[in-house]
Amino acid sequence: MGTTISIIGAGLGGLVLARVLNVHGIAATVYEADAAADARTQGGQLDIHENDGQVALAAAGLTEQFRAIIHEGGEATRVLRPDGEALFDEPDDGTGGRPEVLRGDLRRILLESLPADTVQWAHKLTSVRPLGNGQHALEFANGTTTVCDLLVGADGAWSRVRSLLSAAVPEYVGTVFIETYLHDVDARHPATARAVGGGAMFALTPGKGISVHREAGDILHTYVQLNRGVEWIDAIDFTDSHSAKVAVAAEFDGWAPELTALITGGDTALVPRKIFTLPNDHRWDPTPGVTLVGDAAHLMPPSGDGANLSMFDGAELARAISDHRGNIDAALSVYEQAMFTRSEAVAVQSHETLDLCLGERSPYGMIDLISGVSSGDRLSQ
Repeated sequence: MGTTISIIGAGLGGLVLARVLNVHGIAATVYEADAAADARTQGGQLDIHENDGQVALAAAGLTEQFRAIIHEGGEATRVLRPDGEALFDEPDDGTGGRPEVLRGDLRRILLESLPADTVQWAHKLTSVRPLGNGQHALEFANGTTTVCDLLVGADGAWSRVRSLLSAAVPEYVGTVFIETYLHDVDARHPATARAVGGGAMFALTPGKGISVHREAGDILHTYVQLNRGVEWIDAIDFTDSHSAKVAVAAEFDGWAPELTALITGGDTALVPRKIFTLPNDHRWDPTPGVTLVGDAAHLMPPSGDGANLSMFDGAELARAISDHRGNIDAALSVYEQAMFTRSEAVAVQSHETLDLCLGERSPYGMIDLISGVSSGDRLSQ
């Protein structure tokens, strides 16, 4: 009998891991707490990078399927002043190298690529018990149990598997992203639709900003970004949609109405998402039979890298397992040492990106980042 591999979490990293293992003729089972694939929405647009996300999808044999779900024109980028004046306006000419896709579409093509029953839905992990020799006994909320030779935590920021390896816990960085959507924008909110354009729009100032992606179907997906303490967030009743919109919009008093409409005109409730991170240098001692991928291993501020890194983790772990068949310890050592170095570098950059968005140099730091200008090359604004 071969090595029994259990993957906790059917996010992008866990699914890429299962798919690339399958490509190499290695079976794995993915256990997911959600009741079904469509149990909840899967987030918005992702830009898939050439050096990691696209590499992972190629290893999964899914490049053609990936190309079919690209949001054409989605790489267009605008940066606006609070009064709506454009500071930066770059069209999508098809040469950007980071095509945009919906996370839900990407997850769908991964799920469709897996053998039936690879993903076990409605399996919320409740306990893990080491049995020795790298094996672990798993118990799920639905009463089922299993034993595996390799346990992979692909279970996100609040990973239950991580506690087997590390005492680290995510910490709030002092920034909250408040999510909302506008629908049918070209007809109902034409001025806002024009302000955003065909791709991404950023209206940023020190300490606060509004970031938007246009999605297929005339949808604007907005994240209102604020450097605020937990007390400010907790003081807003987000279950009262009207009062929450009033409170958040008040932070943008005097901004152009086509921008504040992204908050006040939202067709969905405002959802606050506090930004938590693990230490940039998060790592653990080698532990037989268990490892992590994605946010479970290296939670960092959102900067366009998280999903790409997660998929690359999954592909690289699968490759290491395939290359070291019969020697899980060797496979984990190869994977983890490379992943630790890679993720630390990106984590540092992600914090720098957050500062470029909302720090003292905003919005010009963000413009430098988009246009590839080093911080020393731009004349003072």
